[in-house]
Amino acid sequence: MEQNDEGLAEAGIREIGEDQLPEGDVTVAVEYSTVNYKDGLCLSAKGGGLVRAYPHVPGIDFAGTVESSRDDRYKPGDKVVLTGWRVGEVHWGGYAQKARVKADWLVPLPEGLSPAQAMAVGTAGFTSMLAVMALEDHGLKPGQGPVLVTGAAGGVGSVATAILANLGYEVAGVTGRPGSADYLKSLGATQIVAREELNETSKRPLEKETWAGCVDAVGGEMLARVLGQMKYGASVSAVGLAGGAALPATVIPFLLRGVNLLGIDSVMQPYDNRLRAWQRIASDLPMDKLEAMVRPATLSDLPQLGADILKGQVQGRVVVDVNA
Repeated sequence: MEQNDEGLAEAGIREIGEDQLPEGDVTVAVEYSTVNYKDGLCLSAKGGGLVRAYPHVPGIDFAGTVESSRDDRYKPGDKVVLTGWRVGEVHWGGYAQKARVKADWLVPLPEGLSPAQAMAVGTAGFTSMLAVMALEDHGLKPGQGPVLVTGAAGGVGSVATAILANLGYEVAGVTGRPGSADYLKSLGATQIVAREELNETSKRPLEKETWAGCVDAVGGEMLARVLGQMKYGASVSAVGLAGGAALPATVIPFLLRGVNLLGIDSVMQPYDNRLRAWQRIASDLPMDKLEAMVRPATLSDLPQLGADILKGQVQGRVVVDVNA
């Protein structure tokens, strides 16, 4: 991406030399990337407030093969995946055929997971797994009641739905798109909740105890409403703010029902937790469900996809073949 004379960013495909790549320990031949909400922001005319300098290569995650390394942990031919660390925002990212990054930012690709599958998971799916792990770490077990997933047809929600269903949980998916019901049921959702039922703040701080857990990608008024519907001692993993950053809630659910609000950050996660999450993804995410979410794309599709995801018009997971 480059800035025009008016100071606005314009996306385009350019050829550059490898000597223009930023400093780093490991050079990766990128195979696949994906499209996340942050990517949509970075691809916008003003960089979403995330991009600091131009020219810039967006793409907040990627998977590929190590081409060269100055770090003993990685050698040429190793398959690796990268999410987070502000790659694609501050540092050049995955929308290119090569990337040079710090070795600390990489994770070995788990056995049995291909680079294409890793990007079908991507940052969204990685975040979903972190959210599920946090709920389990706080006592969630199958059989305790339905687990709510808000924004269920999006990238985070789709993977969370598939993982939870595969683990034996009863999943209720929230969506504002009636046409997504069959899609969510195919991923394992047993209940579809219309967005309209939850997108207004209740006058009552507590409602009927309904949900045993929740993965929330929406925030705002919906999160406030959901907090008042959680079962005693239940937890909500907060992973997004598609519905707004404000939280018009009271502390009553925390004080009278012992509800836990768990913040999930995927950007700066420690290495050990990253490794644990990717290993869980390889074992707990059914690959047939993952493939059903995938929409293939190329670099030339990115400007439109970036605009679409900001409007909430991207269902499932987009996998970008950077070499196509």
